[in-house]
Amino acid sequence: MDGNGRWATRHGTSRKAGHQQGSEALRNLLENSRELGVEVFTVYAFSSENWQRSPEEVSDLMDLLRYYLRHEIKKLHKDGVKVCFIGDRTALSSDLQTELEKAELLTENNQALTLVVALSYGSRQELVRAMNKIDGEITVDAVCNALDTANWPEPDLLIRTGGEKRLSNFLLWQCAYTELYFTETLWPDFTIEHLHEALADYAQRERRFGSRPGLAA
Repeated sequence: MDGNGRWATRHGTSRKAGHQQGSEALRNLLENSRELGVEVFTVYAFSSENWQRSPEEVSDLMDLLRYYLRHEIKKLHKDGVKVCFIGDRTALSSDLQTELEKAELLTENNQALTLVVALSYGSRQELVRAMNKIDGEITVDAVCNALDTANWPEPDLLIRTGGEKRLSNFLLWQCAYTELYFTETLWPDFTIEHLHEALADYAQRERRFGSRPGLAA
């Protein structure tokens, strides 16, 4: 979800306001994406590298996270959204870790949509954690089962907003055959109409997973 800071600069407001607007964009998408058949919606909310930002910005992001955990989870629960978190949550404050656990517990049986939030997440770090979990031979299946995302299918589509064209240490293993979609639209401006466009583009693609057309996968 890239572009909050640039959105704030363009609108002459603070980076905190940009992050707040980005959160509103996510809320609007969640309210409307189920009609499109989306089952799992994974968002890169805060990377392991984001800890290197200024203490003021990190504090603002953590306060925003704390607010939404305390004020938005009940609505997501009412809407049937299951909320899960991936990443190194031990880097978060103890009160935030508690809020994450409460959100997961409250929504664990919901089935309308699964929202996976990557917090303090880095794919390389995730792979290291996975390797350390494996007791025995390291195989593709063993790694998949040890990843933070073991409970969900690999992504069909990855959308990168804000004009950047890189993966930025996000789901590197899981995105081996994921279709990539890049847009210049900044995340706070990304609407359900933009999601429609991304899905329409995806629908035109032929996914071969390394095989040739006409051959069995």
